[in-house]
Amino acid sequence: MTLGVVMLCHTALDRAAEVARHWSANGCPVVIHVDRRTPGAEVAAMKDALSDLDDIRFSPRHACEWGTWGIVAATQAASRIMLADFDRVRHVYLASGSCLPLRPVQELRDYLDARPRTDFIESVTTADVGWTVGGLNAERFTLRFPFSWRRHRWLFDRYVGLQRALGVRRRIPAGLVPHLGSQWWCLTRQTLSAILEGKQRAVHDRYFRRVWIPDESYFQTLVRKVSSNVESRSLTLSKFDHQGKPHIFYDDHLQLLRRSDCFVARKIWPRADKLYKAFLRADLGSQPRAEPNPGKIDRLFSKATERRLQGRAGLYMQSRFPNRDWVNGRSAAPYSVFEGFAELFEGFDNWLSKVAGMRVHGHLYAPGRAEFAGGAQIYNGALSDSAALRDYNPRAFLTNLLWNTRGERQCFQFGPGDNQKIAPFLVGDPNAHISVISGAFVVPLFQANRNFGEIRAEAARLQRIETRFLTALRDPSVKARVRIWNLAEFVESPMEPLQTIVDEISPRALRRLTEVPRLADLTGFGQFLQNLRNQGMKPELMGDFPVDGDLPTPGGRRPRPYLVK
Repeated sequence: MTLGVVMLCHTALDRAAEVARHWSANGCPVVIHVDRRTPGAEVAAMKDALSDLDDIRFSPRHACEWGTWGIVAATQAASRIMLADFDRVRHVYLASGSCLPLRPVQELRDYLDARPRTDFIESVTTADVGWTVGGLNAERFTLRFPFSWRRHRWLFDRYVGLQRALGVRRRIPAGLVPHLGSQWWCLTRQTLSAILEGKQRAVHDRYFRRVWIPDESYFQTLVRKVSSNVESRSLTLSKFDHQGKPHIFYDDHLQLLRRSDCFVARKIWPRADKLYKAFLRADLGSQPRAEPNPGKIDRLFSKATERRLQGRAGLYMQSRFPNRDWVNGRSAAPYSVFEGFAELFEGFDNWLSKVAGMRVHGHLYAPGRAEFAGGAQIYNGALSDSAALRDYNPRAFLTNLLWNTRGERQCFQFGPGDNQKIAPFLVGDPNAHISVISGAFVVPLFQANRNFGEIRAEAARLQRIETRFLTALRDPSVKARVRIWNLAEFVESPMEPLQTIVDEISPRALRRLTEVPRLADLTGFGQFLQNLRNQGMKPELMGDFPVDGDLPTPGGRRPRPYLVK
């Protein structure tokens, strides 16, 4: 007794002929069906290439469009020839032109000889199916599908909607329980002949002609009616992505395919010369007689699917860029945002860079330009300091910066004078560590040589902007890690907040600060705030500064030594 192979071919007929010759050389008769839409010249070339083999047949051709009855009709036609012309065939293996044997054919024959009455076909009820994509499980058996899903999508969807609206339901033939499964099966002669020669064949065929994707349900359903020993699995390795499209195997999948222990795999890339050469060798070495186990490689496919759907943290791939928030995290790595520090401390950027051992940017969203560390005009990833380019997409500017500097923590200044369009992104990003000294924006105005009326108006404007930002930071839904001090309490005791910030940025250092940045000269600052009040502007974010000129100190003590004035 032997094994017969039915091959459904569409394209790359030269490769299909190569595989058919391999089956034939190992004692397996082959019946080939070629899609009717395939050019006749290609079919003639294939027949000519296989004309020297007596155990290869070609069946009548049907148009095999995905999801339609033609694929089932092609399988039936080829199977009838197999059963009629080759009496010694006990199992019939359905394969495609892109399938490739992975193990010696004799091993597959021995495997089937040990299970002479077993049918291998994935066959599960619609209630147990979890892999279908598109929402049609049970409905594919109760509605009619006269239109092609691929060529007439609009008609397909509208007709389905109309049937749902009208409550149309098809009657399933008596005795049938709809099942679904992989198209690629291996059935015994008895089971296959019972399906093809059954008294209800005409009724079943008429019903399944209007079922959606009947090649995944026709044999899967009828085998349950006529077979007494079904193993609900396919002997063919086939993997599908999250959209239901088959994974294609290339040359670099050679070791992966060997590890699967499967007998046959699909879908093989026609130009995978290395795979065809390795697996179609006449002296293909025998592997340990292991049970086919595609689960061995499922983990890799699961990881690939996860990567395809989620991407890498902070990487805005072209395939998902138009879909907002289709990313695995808003940004690629933690980063620090400082508001008010550069205004309160002289040379804060340089000090933090020296203490933390990293490059620290200025105001990346300043009106004039992006103030990259060291005054650079071009930064990692060819990011320009142009304000116009940055403001075209402030979010992409920051995410590109963080992606292109992975492994190096980014720190930059932010304030009410900067472009505020990035603020909602910062607030909602778990990687953002935001430290704010509220009211510090007024320190440069205090030191400015400008008319007081202009200073008052600018202070009022900046305070309104910073108030909105602080309100967002205090919202319960905020995702960023936030620390807020008002100007008075920070000036009163700056050492502890600075130490906390340095420890957060450089957790491995774990050292006490021995050098601190120079505090801006705030002599007369309290009177300045009072003058703002006298002019009609109410400073609300700075805290309490005495008008007499003395800076706030804890318990009336003298300022600490590290407060340099």
